Amino acid sequence: MKILITGARGMMGRDLSRIAEESGRDVWPTDVERLVHDPADRIDVTDFADVARAMDHFGPDLVMHLAAMTQVDDCEKRPEEAWLANTVGTRNVALHCRSRGIPMVYISTGSVFDGTKATPYHEFDVPNPQSVYARSKYDGEHAVRELVPEHYIVRAGWMFGGGPEDKKFVAKMIDIARERDELRAVDDKFGAPCYTVDISRRCLELIDTGRYGTYHAANEGYCSRYEMAQAIVEFAGITSCTVSP
Repeated sequence: MKILITGARGMMGRDLSRIAEESGRDVWPTDVERLVHDPADRIDVTDFADVARAMDHFGPDLVMHLAAMTQVDDCEKRPEEAWLANTVGTRNVALHCRSRGIPMVYISTGSVFDGTKATPYHEFDVPNPQSVYARSKYDGEHAVRELVPEHYIVRAGWMFGGGPEDKKFVAKMIDIARERDELRAVDDKFGAPCYTVDISRRCLELIDTGRYGTYHAANEGYCSRYEMAQAIVEFAGITSCTVSP
């Protein structure tokens, strides 16, 4: 199977590309930034013609679409960029998958829900996105469902991993803990952290089933942001900072 991966420089993209290649699949990792010295590896999903060029060049059997603007604060500050990357970019990929009759995997987010439910969300709960990031990603889901009959929409939340490419909660907590003697994290917000290696493996297993649809992906168990921050500081070996709720 030939798999084209967008957003391959990101947290999940690096692990997914590596694991897919190790499993014997023919993988072409691409990103808006060049991955290697070959300019062909640079794909801007917001450019309809650029996506067409990439699809024609590689001729994939399946596209795994990870490219997105994922920094929630940046999406609030620059909403037009967020919708361009997360909605228009996804629609461009979906249109080309549809025209070529190939399946598509879209990595979405658990943030499509408003967080008011006291128990874990399942695939049949009705989304109610609250932020620009969440709404733009949910609009991307609509585009995939509308355009690509054979699709997998995988929602993940509290993602961690990717080594130096982790620019989200883990990296932020480590940076703060190294700069301050106290780190404060909320203890009334709960979620299931999702390891990029595990979700990458699960997505690759999923595409072998042919069971198209929407899936929630998370590691077993749950914690508060406070508990997660405690674990991050402990694993980072930072002893000069106290984590407080």
